[in-house]
Amino acid sequence: MIQQKENDSNRTYRVEDIIKILDIGRTSAYRLINEGHFKVVRIGSAIRISKKSFDEWLDNSE
Repeated sequence: MIQQKENDSNRTYRVEDIIKILDIGRTSAYRLINEGHFKVVRIGSAIRISKKSFDEWLDNSE
């Protein structure tokens, strides 16, 4: 189970990661998430962002 948890964390970002990567505020990060710019998984109150879809979105935004 620990291995699976490590694999999951390698495939997703947390909201805090997005904030740091983009150097934006919390409100802006949640706005991007809610606008559907990338794939998101909600687990209870936790939000995880697909690294693949986020990175593709970021690469295409430039």
